[in-house]
Amino acid sequence: MTLALPGMTPLAISGPSVDGSLYADVVGLAGRSPGWFDDTVEIWSAYGLAVFAVLMLVGWWRARRVGAEAAVTALAVPVVVVVAYAVNALVKSAVHEVRPCRALHAITLEACPARTDWSFPSNHAAIAAAAAVALFFVSRRLGVIGSLVAAAMAASRVWVGVHYPHDVAAGIVVGGLVAFVLMRVLLRRPEGLARRITATRLRPLLTS
Repeated sequence: MTLALPGMTPLAISGPSVDGSLYADVVGLAGRSPGWFDDTVEIWSAYGLAVFAVLMLVGWWRARRVGAEAAVTALAVPVVVVVAYAVNALVKSAVHEVRPCRALHAITLEACPARTDWSFPSNHAAIAAAAAVALFFVSRRLGVIGSLVAAAMAASRVWVGVHYPHDVAAGIVVGGLVAFVLMRVLLRRPEGLARRITATRLRPLLTS
C-alpha cells in the first residue's frame, strides 16, 4: 500500500503485514469449501449490490405514502451512495495498495483484477455500507436489512480473494461515515427541498 499525497513522500504500507495471514486463511477455506457454496458466494459478490437498488425502490415507494419530506429523504439515498463511492475512489487513488491475490500470489475464486485496480478501500464495501446507513434514515427495518446485506457483501469480497479484510473494513468506515454525515445534513431542512420539487414536473416522485 502506498500513500501518495502532493508535496509529501509516499508512505509505503505492506498490505500482507496487516492481515495477510487472515486473508490466506479465508482464501484457503474457500478453496476447501463445497463448489455450490463458492459459486453462490461468487454470484453474490458480483451482483449482490443490486439488492440495494431494490431496497431503495421499496423505501421510496413507501415514503411517497408518508409525505413529500419522507420521499425526499428516500430519493437522497442513491445520491448519497454515489457521493460515498466517489470519496472512496479518491482514497483508493491516493493509496495504491496492490490486490492481495497479486501480492500473495493466491489462488482465488474470482479472477484477480488488473494490477492498477487498487485494493484499498473496497468500493463494494463502501457502496454497501453507504446504502445501509442511508436507508436507516428512511426506515429502520430497511436499514437493518441493508446492514445484513452489507456485511455479507464485505465478507464475500474477502472470500473470493480480491480484498484483504482491512480493505473491506476501511470501505465500510468510509461509506458509512459519508452517508451518515450527508443524510444528517439533508434532514436539517428537507421541507424546503420538498416544496421546490413539488412545484415542478417531478412532483409525482414525492407524492402518491
